[in-house]
Amino acid sequence: MQPTLARTKPSWTPYLKIARFDHWVKNVFVLPGILTGVAASGKIDLGLGMRTALGLVAVGLIASSNYIINEIMDAPFDRYHPTKRMRPIPAGLVSVPIAYCLWIAFMLAGMAAAWVISIPFAASLGALWLMGICYNIPPLRTKDVPYLDVISEAVNNPLRMLAGWYITRTPSLPPGSLLVCYWMIGAYFMGIKRFAEYREIGNPAVSAAYRRSFAHYDEPRLLVSVMFYAAFAMLTFGAFLVRYRMELVLSFPLVAVVMAVYLKLAFEPNSAVQNPEYLYKEKRLLIPVTICAVALIALLFVDLPVLHHVFSPRFSGIAPAQP
Repeated sequence: MQPTLARTKPSWTPYLKIARFDHWVKNVFVLPGILTGVAASGKIDLGLGMRTALGLVAVGLIASSNYIINEIMDAPFDRYHPTKRMRPIPAGLVSVPIAYCLWIAFMLAGMAAAWVISIPFAASLGALWLMGICYNIPPLRTKDVPYLDVISEAVNNPLRMLAGWYITRTPSLPPGSLLVCYWMIGAYFMGIKRFAEYREIGNPAVSAAYRRSFAHYDEPRLLVSVMFYAAFAMLTFGAFLVRYRMELVLSFPLVAVVMAVYLKLAFEPNSAVQNPEYLYKEKRLLIPVTICAVALIALLFVDLPVLHHVFSPRFSGIAPAQP
């Protein structure tokens, strides 16, 4: 008797996995743009709730499009990673031509939803999608260039803030200092993720095979870059609050605690910072983040005139040096 061969039914599950819907939690970075936009305009219109819901879906669709192209382009390198080699494409569970079609389909759906909200909002999501091309696809593929890999991926942060700002339809532009601060905060988080990945692999040759930028990096260089991003972020945050919202100075200690806890997590085996989409499960981080977020929101809308008096200039300028 001939043995019966088992037939494997085609499954869409691997195709859903490459869209990384579980990563949509990162769209939380859109919310500060909405909050600052509302604080700047001083009003909330009746359609804001609907635009926010539709806007978050649009951002998610564009993000999934970027995740899909990332999965396609990274498949040859993911085979060298201890866990990412089990992703659907390296594991041979996904047809690459179909994945390319999904990449375009998600982009078109996201841009269609964005167009309903406003042209500036659609433009910000178009820029977010183009950054996915720059980050993932040769000949640019900034992901392979040391330092530029972190900076180019972190630019998604201010683009998400812009998206949130334009959801509110605030007529003015957000302050440049705030956008740069948001950019550098993103670079800080991404730099720590790189550091944790490098430590977890523990082999420079394997690290370089998995991520080409790791051929240049080592632990001291990664830590120094993280320090640079942190300092740059806080300096630009200070520039923003001095000009626009002095009350936010009270949040400095809380922000510093969050940044310190996040850095500490990077030194742990199988660190949670390697998968930021699951950080909400990390109670040691969730508690200070929640306290910090509540404080930041309150300080955006509660006026404390005494702070303006305390931090008011005490002299008109620095006297020129005497010859």
